[in-house]
Amino acid sequence: MNEVVVCVDVGSTYTKAAAVDAETGALRGTASHPTTLETDVMDGLGAAVADALPEGATAARTLVCSSAGGGLRLGVVGNEPLVTARAAYRAGLSAGAKVVHVCAGDMGEADWRAMAEARPDVLLLAGGTDGGDRTALHAHAEALAATAIRAPVVFAGNREATDDIRTLLTEAGFAVTCVENVLPRIGALNPVPARTALREVFLRHVIAGKHLSAREGFTELVKAATPDAVLTGVEALADLLGRDLLVVDVGGATTDVYSVLTPDAELSGPRAEVAGTAWRSRTVEGDLGVRHTAVGIVEAAEADDLELSTGLPEAARHRAAVPEFRSETARALADDAELSALAAKVAVGRHARGERIGGPAEPLRGGKDLAAVGLVVGSGGVLRRAPEKARKWLREAVCEHTSGGFRPPKDAETVVDADYALAPAGLLAANGYRTAAHRLLRAAFR
Repeated sequence: MNEVVVCVDVGSTYTKAAAVDAETGALRGTASHPTTLETDVMDGLGAAVADALPEGATAARTLVCSSAGGGLRLGVVGNEPLVTARAAYRAGLSAGAKVVHVCAGDMGEADWRAMAEARPDVLLLAGGTDGGDRTALHAHAEALAATAIRAPVVFAGNREATDDIRTLLTEAGFAVTCVENVLPRIGALNPVPARTALREVFLRHVIAGKHLSAREGFTELVKAATPDAVLTGVEALADLLGRDLLVVDVGGATTDVYSVLTPDAELSGPRAEVAGTAWRSRTVEGDLGVRHTAVGIVEAAEADDLELSTGLPEAARHRAAVPEFRSETARALADDAELSALAAKVAVGRHARGERIGGPAEPLRGGKDLAAVGLVVGSGGVLRRAPEKARKWLREAVCEHTSGGFRPPKDAETVVDADYALAPAGLLAANGYRTAAHRLLRAAFR
């Protein structure tokens, strides 16, 4: 029997496991178990692994990604809202983080108070292009040192300021990781070093700090934040298929959207944004989950003038009040499907229209033209429960939504990640099993 690797996603609601043949990439078994946050996440993890393994098989390795306990909460500090802060914001999203607050420009006590109240797990400090002025960057580091915030810091700013910033913040009691500038020159977005550092900080500081498990083995098993693992899987799938794609992952607490687009030559030249363009990107919508934040879906849909069925607001309130609620009746399943469709429609619109960094008065920037997307993938428990029905409403919500202020996919195929292959593929690809990851994806999305 070939080596079997079990890939596990510990989510806010469910823990999902997939047993994969490390040589052939064949899916040997899958299982799902409610996440046991009330006791110890290892309880649900162990149960899911045992159910996923074929009879008589043992796991040669167990690779885990996690978004339980809220995932990675990131605070961003930059020099200007539309340049370095925006570049850092994009890098943070690509690392699987939920950006909870952005500070930029001439910041005062109120700004730092708002950052503290956002409770970031990690701070991403950026500022200036390489060789540029360091005044604002030094001022931000000194102001941060004077606050009560002591989250780990990833510094990805002007490289000539690295030694000074490291010394200043380390002496103030911060754990500091310094990497290459996220924006080394105007228009040149460089997210990979910051993304890698944030992943490592997440594993080293955040997972342990959330106290999800009292057992020593958990932190050693976790290899990535779940959105980071999924993005790695999405990138591998795009490389494998050689076409633009869009992934919509509807979860219990968030709806995440991933896109891999072919770079537009015009937007890489004179028309390029000063903060750079992210052609492989992710956005997370923390108010669009079908359980913990279901009320946010209704509120966002109403704000966008989307049609709601009678009784959906009450169904959303019940799910938010009882996140462990399991839908069994036809009515409850229909409400789940409608909430998921609305979450997908709103989340894709936000992803495509761009972000507003620096306050509500700032314009939307970083919009994406999705017209050339050839494949739309839906993921999430509600979609996997009835994949054929989900494909239909996914097409209606994403491809046929023509009044959202952006160009939707024009001639895209819609599929559902029914085998839950993206996160396991990402874990495999990042941990020495790239061939198995590609074979798993090829079988799931052939």
